[in-house]
Amino acid sequence: MASQEILFAGFGGQGILSMGKFLAYAGMDAGLNVSWLPSYGPEMRGGTANCSVILTEDPVGSPIVNEATTLVVMNRPSLDKFEEAIKANGLLIIDSDLVNRLPERNDIEVISIPAQSIAEEIGSKTIANMVLLGALVAKTGIVSMEDLLKALKEHGKEKFYEANKKALEKGAEFAA
Repeated sequence: MASQEILFAGFGGQGILSMGKFLAYAGMDAGLNVSWLPSYGPEMRGGTANCSVILTEDPVGSPIVNEATTLVVMNRPSLDKFEEAIKANGLLIIDSDLVNRLPERNDIEVISIPAQSIAEEIGSKTIANMVLLGALVAKTGIVSMEDLLKALKEHGKEKFYEANKKALEKGAEFAA
């Protein structure tokens, strides 16, 4: 299993830190070494937010991700800021409803998902983050969907579990 160094980025209030946290919990349940490092501006909701998640069988030397194997972006400013941080042959997952440009690089794989629209069809735009997370887990295989669902059940709010599960499954379809 290859390790993953992932950056999640977007506006505060989009569930950027939650995506990373649920993935980190799933990684711990899978027996991986895990690091989760949140970062957000003083504005919080509406300001920029990002987090770094490292999942590996090796010891984690530093929680800081300088070269991401995967980048998940939920807004245009985050793509502008972090596109160059993706390793060659890395993966970029974009919410195409909110990011109005394609990446300039051609040495990375891009999965473009209308996450806001899909989330709204399921019932709420607030679960767009879970659509993107589903694609990440399905594409990278870094943790199993079962481990991710277990982490959601144990660490998330029960009333959102079924909607989040649907969102993860919809996102996974884009990674096939």
